[in-house]
Amino acid sequence: MYYAIISDDVDNSLPLRKSARPAHIARLEHLKQEGRLLVAGPHPALDTLEPGDAGFSGSLVIAEFNSLEEAQAWADADPYVDAGVYRAVTVKPFNPVLP
Repeated sequence: MYYAIISDDVDNSLPLRKSARPAHIARLEHLKQEGRLLVAGPHPALDTLEPGDAGFSGSLVIAEFNSLEEAQAWADADPYVDAGVYRAVTVKPFNPVLP
């Protein structure tokens, strides 16, 4: 089943994101290689794809896991969590209907 991992950043998270980004991306690449990643990306803090110093307000990952507990454990082990990027992380089941 797919699970949505919805994360909200702390204020001024950009420096923290930059330091943990390579490890964060590596984990997403692993999910992609396994064919389990539906979509992943950040939420720009401004209404633009390149928010500059404004950075990001959070992230969304939708990926396939065997259970909610497995998805939660994966989210809890994110390098962005360890780096203090996220203020809150919500994991919930997701049913892709369209397209």
